[in-house]
Amino acid sequence: MAFNYPKFNSKGVKTLTKMDGKNKDMLMDILVVKIAKGESVTYSEKDKEMCVLLTEGAVEMKCGELVGSGVRKDVFEDLPITMHVCKGNTITVKASADSEIIYLATTNEREFPAKFYDKKDVIRSVSCEGVWENTAVRDVNTVFDYSNAPYSNLVVGEVIARQGRWWSYLPHSHPQPEVYYYKMPTPEAFGACFIGEFEPHTIVDGSVGCFPGGKTHVQVTAPGYPMYCCWMIRHLDGNPWDKTRIVDPRYEYWEK
Repeated sequence: MAFNYPKFNSKGVKTLTKMDGKNKDMLMDILVVKIAKGESVTYSEKDKEMCVLLTEGAVEMKCGELVGSGVRKDVFEDLPITMHVCKGNTITVKASADSEIIYLATTNEREFPAKFYDKKDVIRSVSCEGVWENTAVRDVNTVFDYSNAPYSNLVVGEVIARQGRWWSYLPHSHPQPEVYYYKMPTPEAFGACFIGEFEPHTIVDGSVGCFPGGKTHVQVTAPGYPMYCCWMIRHLDGNPWDKTRIVDPRYEYWEK
C-alpha cells in the first residue's frame, strides 16, 4: 500500500502509478498532465486500453474519426468529459485553454469501439444521504464501470465529498486494486485517510492513495473544505469490480 504526494515535473507531468514501476501493484498507468493553451499531447498504446479525463480547462479529444470537446471550470462545480479507447489506438488532446487531464491505461486484449463520454453521459448519484445525520453524504460521478462498459478492465469515477464529511464509508475493501487522486479547493485545505487498521495519512491537494486488494480505506475532509477524488479501479481477471464492497466486520451492524 502507498500514500504519496507526487509533484509535477518540468514537463507538467505527475506520475501516480506505472505498471512497470511506481506502485506497480495497482496494475495501471496513471498520469496527471498539465497542457498549456494551444499545446497538445498524444498517447498511443499497442496492448493497453486508454482513458483521458478532463479535470479543468478546455480541450478537444480525438481518436481517429471520433472527436469530442468540452470545457470544465473545476472539479467541484462542473462535470468531466472523458475519452475511452481500446488497444491499438491513439488519443490526441489539444487544449484551447490551460488545462489538466488524468491519463489512465491498463492491459486489455479485448477490442471495443472508442467512446466519448460527454457531461450528459455521467451517471450522477448521492450516497449516504439521510444516514448518520448526513455526516457521510457525498456526490458521486461515475463515468464507466462494469454496468455500462463490461468490456473494459477499468472503472473510472469521481467523488465530491461535502465539507466536513466522511466518505468511502463504511470502512470497506474489495479484491481489486484502487487508486484515489485527491484535489482540494485551496492550498491550506486538508483531510485524512485511514487505511487498513486505521493507518492515518494527511490528505492535501494532489495527494494520491494506492489501495491494494483487501485493505480497507475511508476518508474525511475538514469543515469548510469539500474534497474531490478521481477513483480508478483495475478489474482482476475473472473477478471484476461490480460495486463490490466487503465491509469491515466491526461495522457490519450499520448495514442491518
